Amino acid sequence: MKIRSKFLFPALALLVLLSGCQPGSSSEADQDDFLKGQRISSEGETSSTGSGESSEPDLSLPPRDGMTRSRLTNEWVDEKIAETRPIAVSIPNEIHAQPHYNLSNASVIYEAKVEGSMTRMLAIFEDWQKLNKIGNVRSMRTYFAYWALEWDSIIVHIGGPYFAYDVLNKDTTDNVDGSNDETAFFRTSDREAPHNAYTSGPGILDAVKKAGYSLEYRGLTEETHFLFADQSAPNTLSQYGTNAKDAAYVDMTAAYPLTRCYFTYNEDDQLYYRSQYLSGGTDGPHVDGYTGKQLSFSNLLVQRVKQEDIGNGYLAMQCHDVTRDGWFFTRGKGIHVTWSKEGDYGATKYYDDNGDQIRLNTGKTMILIIRDGDNFSYKKM
Repeated sequence: MKIRSKFLFPALALLVLLSGCQPGSSSEADQDDFLKGQRISSEGETSSTGSGESSEPDLSLPPRDGMTRSRLTNEWVDEKIAETRPIAVSIPNEIHAQPHYNLSNASVIYEAKVEGSMTRMLAIFEDWQKLNKIGNVRSMRTYFAYWALEWDSIIVHIGGPYFAYDVLNKDTTDNVDGSNDETAFFRTSDREAPHNAYTSGPGILDAVKKAGYSLEYRGLTEETHFLFADQSAPNTLSQYGTNAKDAAYVDMTAAYPLTRCYFTYNEDDQLYYRSQYLSGGTDGPHVDGYTGKQLSFSNLLVQRVKQEDIGNGYLAMQCHDVTRDGWFFTRGKGIHVTWSKEGDYGATKYYDDNGDQIRLNTGKTMILIIRDGDNFSYKKM
């Protein structure tokens, strides 16, 4: 693969900051119905024989008519959901911003440092229109915007540093910005600003219609983003032999010293469960304040980037037009990978040491962005 060393500033690999707005929500009953529907679609892939005896599901067939594979998770979703552009929400990770709401419903989550070594998340939601409380929500960074673009996402944020608007103000960038229009946002009284600003699916939908944005994919991105293993033949990484390392515990503490997140693999459901620094000074499960679920993922990707401090704590990250390295963890194993992203709307692709694009397993993915030279660890347990 051709290595490029072009560092883009501010238009190609930057990032950066700040804050925070009002109504637009649906009822909790609607939200509960939505979550219930998700459980049915994810757990309802069963069939039975005429005699009433259960049999193994045929994972190549949709659970019901009108469903297709998600380009984000490879799970079966309604065709209408699959055809609708996702949203990309900027979510802070400070103690005062916790707990997060509906973060467990994100299909893909990016985490990267912002100023002060704190981390922030970019949550990509595929099935978002009925979510009645998302967040909280903070300002956008340039590098997060570029990761959002590769999914053709509608970017949801509240403000940002002036240089982030080099990307946000482009004609092809669709963003819902609470610093300009409060249609999609509301504030709660349970915590101090700026940690009390939230958005909702119905509110975002109103703002999208008001702005005249397309809800359908616009043909700017690749239709195939991630490659997925067949659900009936998951990728165990066994094909890499001794190059696949035991990784039932992945610790990002050294790279993220303030939020101190780590992941523990559960063999029963083949998922990595996330824990991190919580209020009260303790480490513990990272639990969604709305669903009550601990965040969990089928795939973990660690992605190294070139990073620079550009003043006042703001960071610039080279997130495309370059090839660098990282790691891929799934099913309790991990392998070294390299990654590349070509152009604003190009998908970040991950390759094994043979130069072949890796295949993720069906389910949610967490992408952990770390600076070249930062450390993390993994072990068998």
